[in-house]
Amino acid sequence: MTKDILIHQIVDVLRHANFIVSKRCNIRPRSFDLAARKDDILLFCKVLYNIDGLNEETAREMKALAKYLGGSAILVGAKTRDQMLEDSVVYMRYDIPAVNIQTLYDYFVENVPPLVSAAPGGLYVSIDGDVLREARTRQSMSLGTLASELGVSRRTISKYEEGGMDASIDIVLHLEELLDVALAKSIDILQAFEKRLRETPIQIDEKKYPDDDNVLNILHSLGYQIVSTSQAPFKAISKDNHDTMLTGVSTYSNAMIKRADLMSSISTVAHTRSVYIIKGSIKSNTVENTVLIEKRELDRLSGPEELVNLIEEKTKCK
Repeated sequence: MTKDILIHQIVDVLRHANFIVSKRCNIRPRSFDLAARKDDILLFCKVLYNIDGLNEETAREMKALAKYLGGSAILVGAKTRDQMLEDSVVYMRYDIPAVNIQTLYDYFVENVPPLVSAAPGGLYVSIDGDVLREARTRQSMSLGTLASELGVSRRTISKYEEGGMDASIDIVLHLEELLDVALAKSIDILQAFEKRLRETPIQIDEKKYPDDDNVLNILHSLGYQIVSTSQAPFKAISKDNHDTMLTGVSTYSNAMIKRADLMSSISTVAHTRSVYIIKGSIKSNTVENTVLIEKRELDRLSGPEELVNLIEEKTKCK
């Protein structure tokens, strides 16, 4: 299976699940391949045939995009190291959940979440500790007796009941057979990502944001918080109390038009504005829904309200 085939399959799955899917990000480098939205769910999807190809810098940018655009990051692939990804298993790479196409389908189309997580040493299942304790008590089985049956310590059983330790698949199957009860807790992929994101917050560098003509510095001086990017189709996310803008910066060119068109597709999915600051002259006011603004026009503005007014004027004239 090639990456192109995998991307087509992912698009089919997401559309089957009633997601709106952006155009494919076919520029390099790229921190994500697709953006997709369904109601309040916004996904930034990275596609790698081998999920071990994800590097820390790309993961960091994916998490920053998810955080500041109110979405989630997900990695979809086919294999890890020398083996294929297993169905109904969630693998984590730099705090981003990674799944195969079948797990993606089950989760978003069939509403069947995975049960198993991969970790160093094997595959593990989270146990519903309350159900385990109730079942053990109902059968008048002590911690020691159950521990002996499983060949583990009393402390291990206690941790299972407290929800402080996952168990191997074999242990869970043995427990369920002994106690005649379902113990495995399903994994909400998006909640798992959000939990990791809260535990490892993304830090914003509040220094000035250099580029050739200090465009991002100008936006910063107008009152925007700037989240710069290095691998996205846009230069930065610009945010104030009312607006979020995907922001591009370059001269007017065919490559710029291609990026502006892609930014328009992503902004439609992400529910943001899309603005491209041009160093020099422009030949049109917009590319699809991306508004083009000459840098000299930006230089004359004194606040975010004036920028919003300029964007809306250009939008009316497209």
